[in-house]
Amino acid sequence: MSRLTSLSANVVFFGRFLRTKNFIVTSEDDRHALLALNAIGFQSSTQFQLALKSVFCRSEAQLNKFDDLFKQYWKERAKEIDSKIQDKPESARKKLPGYEATKSLQSWLNSTANKEEEETAAYSSHENPFQKDFSKIPGDEVELIRQAIQSISRNLASKISRRLEKADSINRLDLLRTLRKNIRNGSEIVHLEYRKPKRNRTKLVLLNDVSKSMDLYSAFFIQFMYAMQNTFRRMETFVFSTNLSRITTLLKKTNFSGAMELLGNETGWSGGTKIGESLQSFLSGYSQLLNKQTIVIILSDGWDTGESNSIETAMRKIHSAVKKVIWLNPIAGFAQYKPEAKGMQTALPFVDVFAPVHNVESLKNLGKFI
Repeated sequence: MSRLTSLSANVVFFGRFLRTKNFIVTSEDDRHALLALNAIGFQSSTQFQLALKSVFCRSEAQLNKFDDLFKQYWKERAKEIDSKIQDKPESARKKLPGYEATKSLQSWLNSTANKEEEETAAYSSHENPFQKDFSKIPGDEVELIRQAIQSISRNLASKISRRLEKADSINRLDLLRTLRKNIRNGSEIVHLEYRKPKRNRTKLVLLNDVSKSMDLYSAFFIQFMYAMQNTFRRMETFVFSTNLSRITTLLKKTNFSGAMELLGNETGWSGGTKIGESLQSFLSGYSQLLNKQTIVIILSDGWDTGESNSIETAMRKIHSAVKKVIWLNPIAGFAQYKPEAKGMQTALPFVDVFAPVHNVESLKNLGKFI
């Protein structure tokens, strides 16, 4: 029996419930609601209610109706959960999939004495889809994660493009520099300082490992690369396993589903990993992309079946030629992870930033490094 006890599922179904009450709730609203809940945490039912209210209400009439509808939905949800498990003995209930989440949700909805403790159990990071490892995302949450990745990619691309520089002509008032310039004049503003969009010289080169060991993560990373490629123009994208393939043009000319289908036919997809040889191929064919305005981002777990000497040679050349090398490793998100793979150990001395990229939250952090 399917049980909709996870937070994400319940929020989505609450949105559907509101649609039956003449609220306009889109899939984008569902995503924004989960992002809001992710930001505030789930320990307060009042904050939970207010967060959903701020996202789903678009008029004063909806604001007036929302609280009653919220109570109605979650009260009915509690009864539904209770009716599905009440006829089973406690020992049998504990064996049910999602029992702990069900029990916690049930307690939270009914305001039991152990509310605070059980809320933490029900709405911990394990229930938060944006903190789930990409390899553990269930099918019903893939679309939500895909939308979140698109949003992160676009925000990152916009951040890189929005940098400003000093301007002599009127463009945008720089209030801070204006105040500093006129500090000797007391309260009188004599000189005005302006800013203009800075010519963006930053170039990104993304190299994504699509070998067999990366299968559980590659689709999400390709989604990230696809969204970035279609937002940030100064970017080149490659995939590699036993061979290197440039996919920049491919990602710009088709939709994501079409891109994934074509990528599946790339030589070496889901094969072994020859990181060194692939990086050497990159240098042989595309070294003209590298300069001191270039940031190279490598997404790989570091497992390599080739010669470690070739990794060292290639990484040394890349590192000396560019502004920064960022290595994102999906398995580095595990608490017990140690960079024991030979390929990873060999590459690390030539990496400026080494970080995990195993879930949506870690993908957001990329903005701190660029």
